[in-house]
Amino acid sequence: MNTPSDMMSSDELLKHVLASLEDDKAEDIVSISLRGRSEMADHMVICSGRSSRQVGAIAEKLVDRLKQDHGRASRIEGKETGDWVLIDTGDVIVHVFRPEVREFYQLEKMWMPAQAARS
Repeated sequence: MNTPSDMMSSDELLKHVLASLEDDKAEDIVSISLRGRSEMADHMVICSGRSSRQVGAIAEKLVDRLKQDHGRASRIEGKETGDWVLIDTGDVIVHVFRPEVREFYQLEKMWMPAQAARS
């Protein structure tokens, strides 16, 4: 059975995710296309919050908005510590980090296309 959330394209979902992150003052938002590179999702978004509390709040609000506004259930991991929260919406994977944790793991370098990483 198709529900409205099933009908939303991954690009539309990405737009909603990015809008939510911007509304909640996430910093250094980076969107990476995974199409043709990974089966897990079409897009990955990486952003930062200034503190553990903000990281948790950004993630929680994103999950709530997607559920309330679009009927999209998401899985969330890491909210308890607030260092790195992973939100899996199905088509878009979102990582919300504290800046120093983001710097340590450097996911952008791993997933960005080689030419984009060089610039």
